[in-house]
Amino acid sequence: MELKIYIDGEFVEKKDAKVSVFDHGLLYGDGVFEGIRSYNRKVFRLEEHINRLYESADAIRLEIPITKWDFEEKIVETLKMNELDNAYIRVVVTRGIGDLGLDPRKCEKPTVFIITDKIDLYPPELYKSGLPITIAKTRRNHPITVDPRIKSLNYLNNILGRIDAIDAGTPEAVMLDLDGYIAECTGDNIFLVKDNRLYTPPSEIGALEGVTQDLVIGLARKRGIETEYKKMYPEELFEADECFLTGTAAEIIPVIKMDDKPIGTGKPGPIYKQLLADFRKVTETEGVEY
Repeated sequence: MELKIYIDGEFVEKKDAKVSVFDHGLLYGDGVFEGIRSYNRKVFRLEEHINRLYESADAIRLEIPITKWDFEEKIVETLKMNELDNAYIRVVVTRGIGDLGLDPRKCEKPTVFIITDKIDLYPPELYKSGLPITIAKTRRNHPITVDPRIKSLNYLNNILGRIDAIDAGTPEAVMLDLDGYIAECTGDNIFLVKDNRLYTPPSEIGALEGVTQDLVIGLARKRGIETEYKKMYPEELFEADECFLTGTAAEIIPVIKMDDKPIGTGKPGPIYKQLLADFRKVTETEGVEY
């Protein structure tokens, strides 16, 4: 069956899903997006993702032309049309078609599209064995330039960090802020475990406030595991008992070494395993059905 894409009020086949070369999302990365997951025909954390989409749009003064409720309905409709039980959902709102100048007022109407498809970000075995990471040479954008809470289409900073990871032969890289503190990975939030306590970088140094990150913090607290937002230098990774990453596509995945030096025991740790089990249970029971 040919994949169907929702774009500006219509459903079209994948091969016919096109945007104008004058769309400012393409020309300048002027737009916002969200990545969402569905499990067993239930859209996971839909409200949280849609709220963040609209918050990102508000931050760049982009008015989304449909209501939150309508957006959620279109996501569900797209999933039904593509008959996907488990899916990755990419929702995008661009500034729309304009001229070759920067002025957003020249764009009369935003472009909205929804893609639903399958995704396997990391091989299943890495969730059992863990993955290596490196330190990206590229530094994270300073929050005073681009607020990390805006999930924008301008992802070049993250892409350059991922190129650093590829050059180092690792699937992910830690991005540092201008002062050398850990901000986040190129596509995921990062957690350290030390003495049965979780630590994750604060958003003000350049980390996106992750939906999965927030869920994991809640799951940890239910287990009596305290969590703290903390500025951390990369050297602290080697002092940690465990390390793992969180993200919508990645879910929760363990990190076992950085630049060939082991973190903790060099194997996925017990807190990671507990939280992954808790996460799996939540994805089985929660969500908007379709």
